[in-house]
Amino acid sequence: MLQLLLFIGGLAASLALVIKSADIFVDNIVEIGTNLGISEIILGVTASAVGTSLPEFGSAMMAILTGNPDIGVGVAVGANIWNIGGILGISTIVTGVLTAQKEELHRDGLMTLLTAVVLAVSIYFLGNISRVLGIVLIAMYIIYFWVLIRAHKNHTSPEKEDTYVDLKDKKRILSKKSIFWAVLGLIGLAVGCRIIVYCTVELSAIANISAGLAGILLAFGTTTPEFFTVLTSARKGLNSLAIGTVFGSNIFNILIGLGIPSIIVQIPVDPSTIYFNAPVMVLITILLLVLIKQGMKLTRIKGIILVAFYIAYIVTRLLFIN
Repeated sequence: MLQLLLFIGGLAASLALVIKSADIFVDNIVEIGTNLGISEIILGVTASAVGTSLPEFGSAMMAILTGNPDIGVGVAVGANIWNIGGILGISTIVTGVLTAQKEELHRDGLMTLLTAVVLAVSIYFLGNISRVLGIVLIAMYIIYFWVLIRAHKNHTSPEKEDTYVDLKDKKRILSKKSIFWAVLGLIGLAVGCRIIVYCTVELSAIANISAGLAGILLAFGTTTPEFFTVLTSARKGLNSLAIGTVFGSNIFNILIGLGIPSIIVQIPVDPSTIYFNAPVMVLITILLLVLIKQGMKLTRIKGIILVAFYIAYIVTRLLFIN
């Protein structure tokens, strides 16, 4: 009984830590981006997305390299489905509306879809994630990152550069402070999420929860940074940062999260992922892009549709897919 209370208390404390850390991280990452002249969209699909995706990357890497590849692939694919259906859906329901820009839809949204399609089609025909496929995935991310760099240069105007020269000393001091708090917020996210994952696994074992449900709970734990970063961004009106974090995270989870470990070892893929989870990831990505395309925004009704899709997926996965 005491052990149960300790895990519940640890879960509550880590949740509070993650919420506060997400708030600190979002505020300071936006300030850093503003000082460097980086647009909110690019900031979302790079720094915010990569930073919040570290738990999935670490979990997938450790699972694959320790002989549990199905868990590793499941974490990456499952996290991507949850990012869209759960995190973005819930954030839209809470805030009422999330507006989008054509740039993030045409560049980052389509890249998210391309990433999902390449993985789903490849594992369907290959049955695994080979070293060659891993190289292709990493090469795709490098090309995508190059496109982002080009986009950043296009956002930087001569007028802004002159302003930075005039306020050079002030910006330098401000940047150091912002970097410190952003890193501290990210560390808080990592530590809090690690405790959440640990407590979740231990509580599932105490409650004798099935492996399938425990895996879903683990996926919830590893995506906690995205959840609170996206929700916090949405509540602050930073819509492009919120949507960009989801797009960037989904791209990173597949191209880097699965690409890097597959260079080290060939990753076998469970049939349930090949024939169900991966196709669902493609479908929910298409659904998201279609919903955004209608009016270039996500409304509360659209958020409910995304959450309903995710609930249908979970119910089907638990009841009918072994």
